[in-house]
Parts: sequence; structure tokens; C-alpha cells
Amino acid sequence: MNADVSISLAFILFFPWFAILGGLFAFFPRTPRGPARRVFDVATLAAAAALSIWAMRWGYLNADANAGNMWKQILATLTAYGMFLAVLAIALPLRRLLLKKA
Repeated sequence: MNADVSISLAFILFFPWFAILGGLFAFFPRTPRGPARRVFDVATLAAAAALSIWAMRWGYLNADANAGNMWKQILATLTAYGMFLAVLAIALPLRRLLLKKA
């Protein structure tokens, strides 16, 4: 397998699930909607994707080489998913707080 594909496999396989979670984050709650919320949501999803890719690469490159290639993919997947959820979990209450003031 190509090295670039191998290191990015966790994000490629989880992309549909990330898209579903990102869509739910952006579309709910349905109100209030305005330019500030759209900017916040897009920035949050971009940060979640970027940090997820970073965490995936970190997990893949720092996995124990003696455990085999499968463990590299497992650790990369866990770190990518965890980072994506962490960013969304932080953004949910932050969005409510910031948009309440706006």
C-alpha cells in the first residue's frame, strides 16, 4: 500500500462519519441562525478536521512498531476520532455562550 494512503487511511475511512457528525453539529439546533453562527460552525468544522488529521498522523507515527501495522491503523483511528469529538464537544457549549452574547 502507498505510504501516503496508509498514513491517511483512518481519516479516509472515517470521513463519512465525520461528515454526518459535522452536519448534525451545523444543522442543530435550527435556531438561531445568522452569519456569526455560520462562521463559527465552518471554523469549528475546519479546526476539527485539521486537528483530526494531525492526531491521526501523530497516532500512526507514534504507534509501537513491534505491535504491527494493524495497531498503527487502530491508534491512528482512535486518535483521529477522539480529536474530532473533542473539538465538537468543546465547541457546542462555546457556541451557545458566544452566540447568546451576540
